[in-house]
Amino acid sequence: MRRFAILLLASLLGLLAACSSLGTAVLLGRDLHFTAQQLQAQLDRKFPRDYRKLGGLLSFSLLNPRLSLPGGGRLRLDLDIGIGGLGQASRAAAGHFTLESGLRFDAGTRGLHLDNPEIVQVDVPQLGGAMNDPARAMLNSWLLDYAREEPVYRLDDSAYGRIASRRIQRVDIDTGRITLRLD
Repeated sequence: MRRFAILLLASLLGLLAACSSLGTAVLLGRDLHFTAQQLQAQLDRKFPRDYRKLGGLLSFSLLNPRLSLPGGGRLRLDLDIGIGGLGQASRAAAGHFTLESGLRFDAGTRGLHLDNPEIVQVDVPQLGGAMNDPARAMLNSWLLDYAREEPVYRLDDSAYGRIASRRIQRVDIDTGRITLRLD
């Protein structure tokens, strides 16, 4: 009997690992879990993204998102940035920046959005290595709009259906895993 219980537990753990690798959120008890790879897969489909500012005189592209979950309640997102002008977006990386952020759940988008994002590092050699005030204002404007409007991860119908009648108490970010804590 004990051998059967161990075999059953090992099978369930293997099934959970397979679900995570396929991109399916895993519901364990009152918690819904996501991996960094699941968020990365959705980000990869959303980028590159082009933006125009100052009536098209300045444009920039955000490229190659790289998400990590170092723990401590925040995620880390590294992005390359291409800078263009006169309506021509550049898909060539001119530098990169790093932001850290918490996450919040928005029922309207059925997604996880950046929460209190903060730019922690910028390296744009075309601008002398550091970011000048107009470029920083442009990047911060994008960041606020992105955090408000665009989810980093959108729950699929299956995951949303499993939590639809529950309230999400909070979103926890641990090393390598995001957990939606349900009531």
